Amino acid sequence: MRILVIGRHGQVATALARLGAGVHDVTCLGHDDVNALVKAELDDAVTRTGAEAVINAAAYTAVDKAETDQDAAYALNQRLPRLLAEISAARGVPFIHLSTDYVFDGSKAAPYLPTDPIRPVSIYGASKATGEIAVRVANPAAAILRTAWVYSETGSNFVKRMLELGAERDELRIVDDQLGNPTFADDLAAACLRLAAHPGLRAGSAGGIYHYAGHGDVTWYGFAQAIFAEASRRGRRTPQRVLAITSDQYPTPARRPANSRLDCAATEATFSVASQSWRDALKTCLDRLLA
Repeated sequence: MRILVIGRHGQVATALARLGAGVHDVTCLGHDDVNALVKAELDDAVTRTGAEAVINAAAYTAVDKAETDQDAAYALNQRLPRLLAEISAARGVPFIHLSTDYVFDGSKAAPYLPTDPIRPVSIYGASKATGEIAVRVANPAAAILRTAWVYSETGSNFVKRMLELGAERDELRIVDDQLGNPTFADDLAAACLRLAAHPGLRAGSAGGIYHYAGHGDVTWYGFAQAIFAEASRRGRRTPQRVLAITSDQYPTPARRPANSRLDCAATEATFSVASQSWRDALKTCLDRLLA
């Protein structure tokens, strides 16, 4: 299958290119390949690649910076997915758009269902929420796949940042009152490929909002502890002290939801895609990073 991925430089696009090699014909395009905000250029990219499915892995993900860079956040998180949704709808090709757990406000006690109301508490979350709405209006057959806390051995992410800080500092203070699902980019990419090839999505009957994230939940503090434990086993330097703090003790420009856990049961049932334990996936990631 010929798959066009928008977002060549991101963690998920990198994983899609690697996992798709030899199985699919995956073309990843970044900002230096195509102007993602010009519909004619995007449409031409679909034509040139002969895309039989389109995956949007591009996004403005600087959560705090988005608070003062709203135009750029909305351009990438709302306008781009709308354009891709319009193009894919006109051509009748499956479209998968990646979204985020930050469309929720975090007030729910249980994991969030795809059908739960969205109430973002940040500009980043709001821009992604409006992107979802735009996709649903332009292309009801599209699959919107929300995910959370993505990490890998490439790009910028929490795992790599913790390893860097852990090698430099004796003490770290990590937020312990935000709960979510760490997601390995390889697992997310594999899920995207599964969706792209699914008969229901190709027939236009399986469109909707879905969740995919690592199995199991943890706070940022707990995630950091797991990272350092695995790094220590591999002989790497780690902090002497890792202290749990509250979000109030670590103020940021953008609010984060206290609970952004995602219920992925509907995705598993519809597409037969199971989530891997985030702890097992973390070990795989660190095997690559610390080899």
